[in-house]
Amino acid sequence: MKSILITGASSGIGLATAELFLQNGWRVGLIARRADKLKALADTQPNAVPLPCDVTDPAAMEAAFARFCKDAPLDALFNNAGLFGSSAPIDEIPVEAFDEVMNVNLRGMFIAARLAFKHMRHQTPQGGRIINNGSLSAHVPRPGSVCYTVSKHAITGLTRTLSLDGRAFNIACGQIDIGNAESEMVANLKAAQPDMHTMDVANAARSVLHMASLPLNANVQFMTVMATQMPYIGRG
Repeated sequence: MKSILITGASSGIGLATAELFLQNGWRVGLIARRADKLKALADTQPNAVPLPCDVTDPAAMEAAFARFCKDAPLDALFNNAGLFGSSAPIDEIPVEAFDEVMNVNLRGMFIAARLAFKHMRHQTPQGGRIINNGSLSAHVPRPGSVCYTVSKHAITGLTRTLSLDGRAFNIACGQIDIGNAESEMVANLKAAQPDMHTMDVANAARSVLHMASLPLNANVQFMTVMATQMPYIGRG
């Protein structure tokens, strides 16, 4: 049985992806702060392992990885947890709000990638796959998204570096850039822009499953999956 750890697994893209992997016979480690949400899924899915913790807490994350990887290799990480943060021009955003987004979207993803890389490098058989959740903001921003956009450009740097450093250890790394999947984050944006084009979050989940199911000698380096009519091509 293949195994994957998913951060931000209690809602949105993370939850939809966790459910799909479970339906396809994977053992799935569920990382998020909301323990009740993780337990609700695990109560109905014997291959779901709830691992409630904060992705920004290195010790808690290390314990979660150790528990999940104790008896079997780690095949994949979906490095997904993130938040949008304040939506405003930069001079209206407190530094503390910027720090909050960087703490989750960048530091949290660094911590998860670091632990996954370590386990994959030293396990037998060696290797695995890290899939980072980027965003269309990693290419072009939407107005008032400076904190989120900066964080997602940084994730592209993380993806490229892990792809290079992982070659010696049979660790593949790719990035999925998702546009307007119907998650809680997008619902908040759509409330302010009712005509926003969105897509079912299941489309994002199926794309992650495809990336994770490839043999390790093949890799989707970057994938973009988005609502067809959203303003991406030609904007920015």
